[in-house]
Amino acid sequence: MTAQLIDGLALAKATRADVAARAAALTAQGRQPGLAVILVGDNPASQVYVRNKVKACEEAGIRSVLETYDATLTEAELLARVDALNNDPTIHGILVQLPLPPHIDDHKVIEAISPAKDVDGFHIASAGALVVGEP
Repeated sequence: MTAQLIDGLALAKATRADVAARAAALTAQGRQPGLAVILVGDNPASQVYVRNKVKACEEAGIRSVLETYDATLTEAELLARVDALNNDPTIHGILVQLPLPPHIDDHKVIEAISPAKDVDGFHIASAGALVVGEP
């Protein structure tokens, strides 16, 4: 069997164009896609990752909401914020940037995200669906 070379840059460019076209179509119908990104603490690598996500949203025509919090944010406060975003009809995806500070239970926060808005696919329902081949 001959190996097939995959051009990752071309594939990424095509995927970004497809996402932008879909976002434009939804926006034209009055339903602009919205992504909420939550960053707790000041991890430099996380800041770069989040900045790139916000930039990608801008380029694709997706509204992004970046919420940054000090590392002193409590788990209860973060869970309340996730709950509010779950119930916000203008937010279609939620990304909580990991790692979280040690006093916050990552698993509890991930499980608090609605599976319908779980961008990373880390919620147990999202991961389970992936395992059995469901979207």
